[in-house]
Amino acid sequence: MQTQPVIETKKLSKDFGALRAVNEVDLKVYSRQIHSIIGPNGAGKTTLFNLLTGFIDPTRGEIFFKGENITGLPPHIISKKGLARSFQITSIFPALSVHENIRVAAQSRKKESYNLLKNFNRLKEASKKADEILEFIGLIEKKKIISRTLPYGEKRILDIGIALATNPEVLLLDEPVAGLQSGDLQWMMHLIEEISKTLTVILIDHNIDLVISISHTITVLNQGGVIAEGTPVEIQKNERAQEAYLGGQ
Repeated sequence: MQTQPVIETKKLSKDFGALRAVNEVDLKVYSRQIHSIIGPNGAGKTTLFNLLTGFIDPTRGEIFFKGENITGLPPHIISKKGLARSFQITSIFPALSVHENIRVAAQSRKKESYNLLKNFNRLKEASKKADEILEFIGLIEKKKIISRTLPYGEKRILDIGIALATNPEVLLLDEPVAGLQSGDLQWMMHLIEEISKTLTVILIDHNIDLVISISHTITVLNQGGVIAEGTPVEIQKNERAQEAYLGGQ
């Protein structure tokens, strides 16, 4: 029996002028699941992510996080409540080392203090946490490398590490495997599965093999609205989903 959803939307809509990008979306995402959002280009997937994380306000509808109405809250408040996000374009600090990227994100969750001793201790705590995250994501051997010199795939991994350093309960991943080669793709798939053991993951991706293989639940969007939702097996058999996105295969 399912408990209360960690993320829930009710009749969530977003209009840009005469264009409705998200159309009355009712979504329920449950704890420690990989819940994928798929659909053709222009279906409203990234707009939905922008709504969930406060980067844009809905035209209508509501968003709930663990039962609390977070509709219209700014991104930094939503982030502190426990929603973290990676973007289609990596958001790392290119001039900082790999370790510093993670440490800065970890420090952002520490309260301000003018006590030098406390600040030093918090810096040590953040540095230790950065090492733990780098070990988890597989980049500990590259902790001293300037991040702009990393290969593309490792920059995508680092971007997720930065999000993890903010202590999220829900991690939203926007096309994390886009442009990855086979080895990096397998690395990313394994990482997402490991993350889902302790966090909730909401995933947007066009890689159907990835989505089918690791998702617990899949929601299919088309023209801003939900046209299908279910397990990977159910979505593979759903005619509307096939017609809109899977090419009838």
